[in-house]
Amino acid sequence: MSTTVADHILRRLREWGVADVFGYPGDGINGLLAAWGRAENQPRFVQSRHEEMSAFEAVGYAKFSGRLGVCAATSGPGAIHLLNGLYDAKLDHVPVLAIVGQTHRTAMGGSYQQEVDLHTLFKDVASDFVETVTVPEQLPNVLDRAIRTAYARRAPTAVIVPGDVQELAYSAPTHEFKMVPSSLDRSAWTATPSQESLERAAEILNSGDKVAILAGQGARGARAEVERIAELLGAGVAKALLGKDALSDELPYVTGSIGLLGTRPSYELMRDCDTLLTIGSSFPYSQFLPEFGRARAVQIDIDPHMVGMRYPYEVNLVGDAQATLQRLIPMLDGESRGREWYDTVCANVVRWRDVMERRAELSAHPINPEYVAHALDPLLPGSAVVSSDSGSAANWYARHLTMRDGMRGSLSGTLATMGCGVPYAIGAKFAHPDRPAIALVGDGAMQMNGMAELITAAKYQDRWEDPRLVVGVFNNHDLNQVTWEMRAMEGEPSFLPSQEIPDVQYAAFARSLGLTGIRVEKAEDVEAGWRAGLEADGPAVIEFLTDPAVPPVPPHATWDQMESTAAAVLKGDADRGAMVRQGFKAKVQEFLPGREKKH
Repeated sequence: MSTTVADHILRRLREWGVADVFGYPGDGINGLLAAWGRAENQPRFVQSRHEEMSAFEAVGYAKFSGRLGVCAATSGPGAIHLLNGLYDAKLDHVPVLAIVGQTHRTAMGGSYQQEVDLHTLFKDVASDFVETVTVPEQLPNVLDRAIRTAYARRAPTAVIVPGDVQELAYSAPTHEFKMVPSSLDRSAWTATPSQESLERAAEILNSGDKVAILAGQGARGARAEVERIAELLGAGVAKALLGKDALSDELPYVTGSIGLLGTRPSYELMRDCDTLLTIGSSFPYSQFLPEFGRARAVQIDIDPHMVGMRYPYEVNLVGDAQATLQRLIPMLDGESRGREWYDTVCANVVRWRDVMERRAELSAHPINPEYVAHALDPLLPGSAVVSSDSGSAANWYARHLTMRDGMRGSLSGTLATMGCGVPYAIGAKFAHPDRPAIALVGDGAMQMNGMAELITAAKYQDRWEDPRLVVGVFNNHDLNQVTWEMRAMEGEPSFLPSQEIPDVQYAAFARSLGLTGIRVEKAEDVEAGWRAGLEADGPAVIEFLTDPAVPPVPPHATWDQMESTAAAVLKGDADRGAMVRQGFKAKVQEFLPGREKKH
């Protein structure tokens, strides 16, 4: 039997090392599905509950493996459903390939069923490469280029294949005019800055007395070099949320996350430094960087398209973080600095951890969500892969979980989309079937996407060497992050018709699927709940009834505000009832930027 275009697509994916494709079937990809049957499900077709989840799972796979994530969907609605996950890949710079069906060529332009102008649909999200295959000879070039571009640009790409083309006999491009051959190899390469730019960067860093480093996900492959340069410069290191696992939080000078979900030590590090080195991050919130003109600054990024933004950097070093730092480090003077700045940074980190512990120990009704995350922290296995959904759960992920060497963690950084936590964890399980995955998810995100995707976890749990996938649900009956944003940004009370959500029995739903499900209603049972999930022999949902009144205090709140306000609210003074039912504009205003005193 002749090889079809669909057969060739799957064969080429295998040759690129693709092991899993996350997708949902539809008649627009019937030719591909038939080819999967002939190929004995190689690469493996991983069936999600919804195409958006397929895309999220491909993003999670790519984020946690560093390899290409691949998703597949049918024409029309299937293609449309991929968009949110693909935008997540685009904004967080993740290599993902979408393979999408289209109506037959004979029907195109005829307003046929499920006919959508897919080039227009994908031209923004897959702006680096989107192409439709209309004849067999376009392969393998189109597919190869889509994969190579996804890797090179760290971006989503899309290949559209009409249904009738999938079933055509494959014929390779010939050696003649207007044929485009292709090659499979993707050799490694490294970019490094010029010697002159490195020397200018070294001069700036050597002249600083109070050096701050901001590390993003681009610094993940340069862990040893970031540690070395921090020690040489006596610097503190703050981390963008996408770079939370770029450096161990156990290092005394690592101040934790930066931004609205960040820590007070990171805020003070940026506020008081005189020199800034940004490594592999495009952290967008410039108000949390040093005041313009206060600090001299150097940036390292592999993408020339992304340098020079966010802050008036004097030198923009375009290159791989590890290779660039290896060349820069010998130029630095580590002998001339005192230890006062370094000691202050480390002392602030110690104080922060103490404050976080005390905040976690405050009683709440029924459970303090900070304690839920705080109790998980020491229980996390050293090989854990952790995902967080968007929402107030991301605050507790950012502030209470200690990333240690060997652990991985991520969330939707720039798009900040809801509903990614569980599919990220599923993607992580296919990327690392021998490692436990933990997802921290709010009840809003769980109702949006997470519950249905538990079915996917149940379906594939036997394929994972370590079957543990623990979903911690913060059940507070409130779309809590937006509720707090309304209070802080608008000075308005919570609008219950939009913010209040039903109380769903998440643990019971998990048990109905044959999974472990535990509902935790009291603080004294939190640790036991986490232990039960981590000791389970398959996926588990641990549902915690948490208090929506616990404020996710921003980092620019003073040390005193961080402790006194939370204590006042949770002890049940007059503010608590007003906050839950009507808002408390005056107290929240204390936390707005520029209102704090510099202690």
